[in-house]
Amino acid sequence: MQFKNVRLIVIAVLVGVVLLVPLVAMRFTDEVKWNWLDFVVAGALLLSAGLACEIVLRAVAKASYRLLLCVGILAVLILVWAELAVGIFGTPLAGS
Repeated sequence: MQFKNVRLIVIAVLVGVVLLVPLVAMRFTDEVKWNWLDFVVAGALLLSAGLACEIVLRAVAKASYRLLLCVGILAVLILVWAELAVGIFGTPLAGS
């Protein structure tokens, strides 16, 4: 198996592991209350960010540009996640 395909498998596994955290937390506490749509949106966000970084890694030759673009992608992911979770910007997308 090629190294590039292994990275795609790692991305998919990491998304699954991250989504297991709220699933397990829901079993032990009432503080985490996700429904199926929350899992779908979170999975789509994580998977799209991971695949975007993979595209950057495959397409951009210079290492410093790769790092900068991947950090930018992760920053956007964190901002969107925070907006959907607590509404830090007050957009209509926020859950509150």
